[in-house]
Amino acid sequence: MRALLVCSTALLAALLAASPEVASAQMKLSPKAAAPGGVETRYFTSIDGLMDGNADVILKETRQGKTVTAAVLDVCYPIAKNSDRKDRFIVNLQVAGQNLTGTTQSIGEKAPVSVKLLRKQSGDTFEFRGQISIGQVVTEVTSPDNSDLSEREFQDNQTSDDGITPQPKDFTDVSPEAIAVKVKLDAATDFLKSLRGQEVEVTLASLTVGCDALRAGEQTINMSVDPERAGALLAKFKAMPGVTAAGWTAGMTEMDRTIRFAAADWREGDKINRNKLAATVANVLSRTLAAKPVSQNFNPATGKLKLVFKRPNQDFPALELTDTIEVTGLVAPDKPGATDKLMLWIGSPATTTADESSGAKLNLSDDASVDEEGDQPDDNGSIEALAKELKAQRWDADKSVWK
Repeated sequence: MRALLVCSTALLAALLAASPEVASAQMKLSPKAAAPGGVETRYFTSIDGLMDGNADVILKETRQGKTVTAAVLDVCYPIAKNSDRKDRFIVNLQVAGQNLTGTTQSIGEKAPVSVKLLRKQSGDTFEFRGQISIGQVVTEVTSPDNSDLSEREFQDNQTSDDGITPQPKDFTDVSPEAIAVKVKLDAATDFLKSLRGQEVEVTLASLTVGCDALRAGEQTINMSVDPERAGALLAKFKAMPGVTAAGWTAGMTEMDRTIRFAAADWREGDKINRNKLAATVANVLSRTLAAKPVSQNFNPATGKLKLVFKRPNQDFPALELTDTIEVTGLVAPDKPGATDKLMLWIGSPATTTADESSGAKLNLSDDASVDEEGDQPDDNGSIEALAKELKAQRWDADKSVWK
């Protein structure tokens, strides 16, 4: 038996010597053991309780094995309770055993910051306790059961979409009146001031500088503009100082309420004959809504069409109440650049009822609850009627094509 074992061992050695690639293949089959005590970076993206839970926290730790050798705390927070304005501080923490401490000042308000944290690990979770002081405000930190992330997991979570499409193939995924500009924070004020007096509408919510913008150093400004001027404005914006991206984005149009039709009959030179088109739309809607057209006008900044109709209210005919119906629309080329097609979006009708009879008036209030999601007011087939009148196509959401 001993002789057989010796013989087998010798035979195996001979085979490996003769075929080194076999030996290499055998070695590759063995899993690579992690280097004990290797350096790695881990992240915490939440520490409960900071600023009433409104702080956006990133704690980056460098570890040698299980020992923390360096730590950086990045906190973005409201400058005051219920405020949309944000401030931020970044502090390099001194590590002494389980204690993490450091001082700095906030980036925006220049407030003094002091951090004193006790870090305890229990299995795969971590507990943080201590204090963070910003100016005269002291926040007590009590945050158990925190989990950390690897570098790759953290980076995967940091990807964000600004929603800007610089060169859309058409206006089916983005809206023709909705544009956006990404601009560096130190240039944002001058950019916004340059819009004063211009025929554009700036979305108020996009003026708020959030934590993502503070960390990226860039802010996205959303605007509404007449679709016929959008391309030229974007070209102008792209050349302005601090602008890093510009293009179209999501806006008011919904494809299920949008039609596409030939542009030839609705142009005067290179411009859309909006008054002619608005009159045609008003005539169609007056039939479907059983209402009399009262007014139609286009917003000079955004190109939005506003149609107003009136009709007798049928809830209590003897009172002779009046329904006022407002319908918003948008007409635009169906894609940027040269095209022989136009698209028309028509919003759902909004109806209000009032006593417009002579003499004393009946005061009315509308306490109806907000329509449930998907429950749109009945427009009596207005979109289909417009498609028929304009010989237009409807959007097939299932196949993502015009039909």
